[in-house]
Amino acid sequence: MARSSIPNPLERRHLVENELDSKSASKIAQAYLAVGRKNEALDFLVKADDQETLSRLVVEAVSDGDPFLLQAIARLTGDEPDRETWNRCAQAAESNGKIRYAATARRNAARSEA
Repeated sequence: MARSSIPNPLERRHLVENELDSKSASKIAQAYLAVGRKNEALDFLVKADDQETLSRLVVEAVSDGDPFLLQAIARLTGDEPDRETWNRCAQAAESNGKIRYAATARRNAARSEA
């Protein structure tokens, strides 16, 4: 069986904590994204300075109603979503039956600047 291109947890921690060239970081991020592990890809996308993929993940987080992914991206990039973005995220979560996700997004909307 072929070895996974996703690092084990200990390797991941070392890769996140140490210097990593952008090409290697991008490769690891894409491996995580290929198996749907978006949150774990974020640190590597930031190391790779992959603004395009980070922007795409923001759009996906809002349309999927995932305030936790949206929060994680904001924490890493420093780009805090505005109230309208949080409200759209809450509406998407609600329409997908994710009531707790919607509540989290609405709390963040209430805390954000207009």
